[in-house]
Amino acid sequence: MSLSSIKILHLDSNHPLLWKQLEAAGFHNEEDFTSSKEEIEDKIQNYHGIVIRSRFKIDSAFIDKATQLQFIARVGAGLESIDCDYATSKGIHLIAAPEGNKNAVGEHALGMLLSLMNKLNRADRMVREGKWIREGNRGFELENKTVGIIGYGNMGKSFAKKLQGFDVNVLCYDIQENVGNQYATQVSLEKLQSEADVLSLHIPWTPETDCMVNTMFINSFTKPFWFINTSRGKNVVTADVVEALKTGKILGAALDVLEYEKLSFENLFIEAEKPDALSYLLEAENVLLTPHIAGWTHESHEKLAQTIVNKIISYYKI
Repeated sequence: MSLSSIKILHLDSNHPLLWKQLEAAGFHNEEDFTSSKEEIEDKIQNYHGIVIRSRFKIDSAFIDKATQLQFIARVGAGLESIDCDYATSKGIHLIAAPEGNKNAVGEHALGMLLSLMNKLNRADRMVREGKWIREGNRGFELENKTVGIIGYGNMGKSFAKKLQGFDVNVLCYDIQENVGNQYATQVSLEKLQSEADVLSLHIPWTPETDCMVNTMFINSFTKPFWFINTSRGKNVVTADVVEALKTGKILGAALDVLEYEKLSFENLFIEAEKPDALSYLLEAENVLLTPHIAGWTHESHEKLAQTIVNKIISYYKI
């Protein structure tokens, strides 16, 4: 099969280089950013590859109709919007790009942590309101603290590397063995929970990590701690985090992701009335919120696209 006969359907907009470089390599590109999932299913049998972010779930029903599909490329770090086991059983190659936004996530996590501990956002808001309050905005230093990282893949390693300019002890926990490096010492979960002053999550959303951060998990930490989440909202039981914020077990929370997000991550899922836990987060002064943008920089936009191009080309061994 020649490359010109390999048809790739782009289901989300991405950096222009992705389309241009695939076209230059000889692939046939088509786009459809607006049709419903059902409308895409009616024509998906005509395509050999899909490039998507998170517009809708690629489930078994979709895959069954994609009779010629050779690969699914997600321009992002995770593949939770794809039924990976079923796709693999059908011989479909799966491509993601965690390398593309790891630096952005590491920098964002560090920025959120520093802002949270030093009350930068609160202090800025108060000054703009005409309140010059110094003692009430006294912060905490990272020096001599222990930072615990759960999930030591691309993102966790990036965050740990960024911490090297600070005199901190960095511990990591991961289900994979021997992933620790010069930036973090790999330990058991129990040891991390006994020593950490800061917890940063860098894990995918899987059945094993769903609702992982709950009351039992939080209370397993020996010390009160600052909590950073730039991974997935559904890894966390928000109501339990709120309760820990109220009791002081969690000193502050910086959340780039929320369990209320839609699967596409493009909207916050809010019913007619906000959940009580979300209402609390929106008002709490020791909570910092961003709209799932930790990996969403101008640079990562290009890096993600380039990573996907490289992997598609490598798959076809061009």
